[in-house]
Amino acid sequence: MNKPNPFDNIRVVLSHTSHPGNIGAAARAMKTMGLRHLYLINPKHFPDPQASAMAAGADDVLQNAVVCGSIDEALQGVVFTAAMTARLRDISIEVQTPREAMPQVLQEAASHPVALLFGTEMSGLTNEEMGKAQLGVNIPSNPDFSSLNIAASVQVVAYELSVAAASFTLETTDIQPASHERVEGLYAHLEKTLFEIGFFTTQNPARLMQRLRRLYSRTRLEDEEINILRGMLTVATEYNARLKRRYMEEHPDVQKH
Repeated sequence: MNKPNPFDNIRVVLSHTSHPGNIGAAARAMKTMGLRHLYLINPKHFPDPQASAMAAGADDVLQNAVVCGSIDEALQGVVFTAAMTARLRDISIEVQTPREAMPQVLQEAASHPVALLFGTEMSGLTNEEMGKAQLGVNIPSNPDFSSLNIAASVQVVAYELSVAAASFTLETTDIQPASHERVEGLYAHLEKTLFEIGFFTTQNPARLMQRLRRLYSRTRLEDEEINILRGMLTVATEYNARLKRRYMEEHPDVQKH
């Protein structure tokens, strides 16, 4: 019986790529290291002859590429996302080098779909996109010239995956992490509830939600844990609604806004 290949569970996700040649070069970089699942979020030009020319033999990777309209669509079914970043951020997830990060990516990919997320050529990933990931990955480079071509970034990360695979040993675990869409559903429910109960009155909602994402990304939530948390949020919302109704009944002269 053949052992499962973690590379089969790894998708490379390129967000809002401007130059089609970079898509082709990234596909070539992927194929040289055994990766074959390419996802594109709103590419400016694709399909495109320049992408095919730069693929240089990796046409099958391009032909099977999945074009998505949003990051949530591209990460559907994924349980772990490693996002590439060249910038230090005020509020961020943990950031590691590719050499440090890729063994964990392989561990996750041994049993679940994972994503390697790359941003645009000019500005990289947005804070919102970074917030979808559980781990940040930074390629060490010249601090005076840290801009790395997206295809080169894909090649470096894919190479580090192959290095990690050479000594890969699966670590057994009972954790069954929830999918991207289940976790995003929790975040949407949490934000809505915090608005309804007035928690954001003295808080910066966007900044607070970034911190909460960082907190929960470290816990690797499972489905049952998400069910518990969403149940708590539902009870909190219902209790808050009852208090509001009681107040209005006791103060009929107060106008509803």
